[in-house]
Amino acid sequence: MSRPTTNTGLSRKLLTRVLSVYFILTVIVTGSQIFAEYLSTKHRIEDELSTLKNTFSVSLTRAIWELNTPQALSIAEGLVQLPIVEGVQVRDETGEYIANLGNTKEKLTTSLKNDEIQEHRDGLFGYSFPLVFQFSGNRTQVGEVTLYSSFDVVFSRIEVGVFFLIGNAIIKTAFLVFLFMLAFRSLLSKPLVEMTTQMGAFDADHPQQSKIVILDEDDNELQQLRRSYNQVLDNLARSQNKLQGTQKELEQAYQQLDKQNTQLEQEVLKKTHSLSQMMHNLEQQKDELIASQRQLRKENDQRKRAEQELLKRNAELNNSIEVLNQTKDQLVESERMASLGGLVAGITHEVNTPLGTSLTATSVLQDNIKQLQQQYENKTITHSQMQLFLNNASQSANLLQSNLQRASSLIASFKQVSVDQTSEAERTFSLNTYLEEIVQTLAPYFTSNVHKITVSCPPDIFVRCAPGVIAQLLTNMVINSLTHGFEADKPGQITVSVKLNGSQLYMVYQDDGKGLAASDLAQIFNAFFTTRRDSGGSGLGTHIMYNLVTQSLNGTISAASVPGEGLRYDIKFPQYQL
Repeated sequence: MSRPTTNTGLSRKLLTRVLSVYFILTVIVTGSQIFAEYLSTKHRIEDELSTLKNTFSVSLTRAIWELNTPQALSIAEGLVQLPIVEGVQVRDETGEYIANLGNTKEKLTTSLKNDEIQEHRDGLFGYSFPLVFQFSGNRTQVGEVTLYSSFDVVFSRIEVGVFFLIGNAIIKTAFLVFLFMLAFRSLLSKPLVEMTTQMGAFDADHPQQSKIVILDEDDNELQQLRRSYNQVLDNLARSQNKLQGTQKELEQAYQQLDKQNTQLEQEVLKKTHSLSQMMHNLEQQKDELIASQRQLRKENDQRKRAEQELLKRNAELNNSIEVLNQTKDQLVESERMASLGGLVAGITHEVNTPLGTSLTATSVLQDNIKQLQQQYENKTITHSQMQLFLNNASQSANLLQSNLQRASSLIASFKQVSVDQTSEAERTFSLNTYLEEIVQTLAPYFTSNVHKITVSCPPDIFVRCAPGVIAQLLTNMVINSLTHGFEADKPGQITVSVKLNGSQLYMVYQDDGKGLAASDLAQIFNAFFTTRRDSGGSGLGTHIMYNLVTQSLNGTISAASVPGEGLRYDIKFPQYQL
């Protein structure tokens, strides 16, 4: 008898699956070890980049602050020569590149407040940090630096360890494959072939003679399979004996079934006549249903046409609403930028006065120096002339110092407020100090001494929010009072008072202008509502104020007014924005 063969042996399939699982686990473990080594080395390189930041940031910050571009380039060229640095980018506070050396990536000009690490798809990663210059207690960001390293730098450090891990995994896998093949062949493949040969000689007519005999003395799964197979053969022999008796009983049952079929045919004839009558009634009902269905289909078609028309009108309405929202957002942004533009014009005019005085004092001082130098060369200088020169020089120096300090203070305040109005970054700051800076930037609006503004705020109140929100809010209220509330020749008074109750800040803004009627006050925060549309008013100033308080500060704002007695805003918001 020929030996049975199979295309795929059970032992081979089992061995393949076991080894596949082991191979996958080995690959996962080895890959995890390599990845962990890569991450560890990458973190060390990031720490080294952080160390480079601590080493070079002070000198690089001072070079940028002093506009010493050659020194900044020299520092960047020194950094790019380091083994772990593949590229260096240095940008000033406006986002313009001072240095862009080596292998780098284009970076968006977003304001960087903290250190950050950015990954790139080609294996390059950058470590970015801001350059902050501290002067007179003020912190000013003058630029930012990005140091680039790459996967090649990391891999060069772990290359030997990677090859060692891979070689170790290959050797262990090969040795385990050899041991598994020997064990599967002796313990599974050979006994299975013997059992398959004996089962192939099965004789259905003599099942007792087809039992399996295995020489293996171990009581294992194969012995259990042999016993179960032999038990099946015994049961098969007993079932054959029962089958012969059951066939005789089945023949008797067929005879009884023929008699019952005859009786059923007679009953079917009776039921068929009754069903014919029922089918006739059903046909009539069907015709009525078809007529009703046609009527419903007609009504459904009319409903669908009406629904399509409604959908079309709804789509047109949604498009119109979207266009209106876009136009509204553009007008709001234009209103904000117009406010900032007004501050720029006012500050420019205000700075021109001290600068002009400084230029005049400088010119006078230069003339006195030339006159003194000529007298000195002619040897005609007298004690009284020298004393006069010293007095004039001292007065000119004092005048220069006071006017230049005034211009510097105006520019510093405007720079802080203008940067805050164009940035949404949150920070913690003194509310009293910041309100004074805002009032100083608004000074050009009060140069005529006709209108006055007074701020009352405790110096120990600190808030955390986007400072630009406070600046935009107070600027809009002041400009609104000057534009709509005060008459040109009549003096006006504005007061701003702040107090802290628990974690809530209460700000009250009050002017003594013309005030508003009750009908106008009810819609003061509505978009596009204005009492001076014929004079170019946009109607967005108070709407922007409402959105700033309710959305950016998570607070509330209300207005109260009596015609002829001014306008009052009551504002409440949390001290710290979460």
